[in-house]
Amino acid sequence: MSEKRTPPEPLPSATVLLVRDGRAGLEMFMVQRHHQIDFATGAMVFPGGKLEPGDRDPSLRERAGEAAGLSDVELALRAAAIRETFEEARVLLARRRGGGLLSGAEVLAIEARHRAALEAHEVEIARLLREEDLELACDLLVPFAHWITPEFMPKRFDTHFFLAAAPEDQAAVHDGRESVDSVWITPQAAVAEAEAGRRTIIFPTLQNVKKLGRARTVAEALGAARREPIVTVLPRVVRTERGTLFRIPPEAGYEFTEGPIEALR
Repeated sequence: MSEKRTPPEPLPSATVLLVRDGRAGLEMFMVQRHHQIDFATGAMVFPGGKLEPGDRDPSLRERAGEAAGLSDVELALRAAAIRETFEEARVLLARRRGGGLLSGAEVLAIEARHRAALEAHEVEIARLLREEDLELACDLLVPFAHWITPEFMPKRFDTHFFLAAAPEDQAAVHDGRESVDSVWITPQAAVAEAEAGRRTIIFPTLQNVKKLGRARTVAEALGAARREPIVTVLPRVVRTERGTLFRIPPEAGYEFTEGPIEALR
């Protein structure tokens, strides 16, 4: 009798849906992952990644702005989200202490001094904040969704999605390393391109693109995210007369609730 395999532990992760108001309506920033990356190869995704040890640095609380009500885990997730957005999209959701959001010129200067070392894990986010005298703009990150990779998958993530209005004076662009292309696109256009086979968007990302597409403006999207409760989505495999399917909780608020197991792979 074969031994039952223990599912791998999901890696805590964070991702950011950067949004802006465009001519055709609400737009979101997506990057195309490099073909040599071992997860979501070549797919269009939101900037993000797994937590690094430095994202849990206790000293971050002193430079987290309005983070008094956040737990240590919640703060670490936001630190990771902001760090990953800086690394992958060159957008830094941070402020000078006592000041406003960083300008595009300030971010370019900070990038020149620190980004390469940050990507190489030679410097952690807490050190960057200290040396530049910055605070994380945690208040700009609005919880949007929470997805956990199914237990049967070989690589699993416990991913928290955050929604944030893109700073007007900062230009989002792919990093050229983990991501090879980027685009500002409406949710409706992204869905249409995925359904036509012109872009690859993995299942969890596509469902959140569709969810975001219910809003017409950044204000609408942020307002809805603040009102709606976050329901964790862990797809469950079920055996039915129609074959092996997976289901997600209807209360999570997605139009999709059940489908063929192949859609998750």
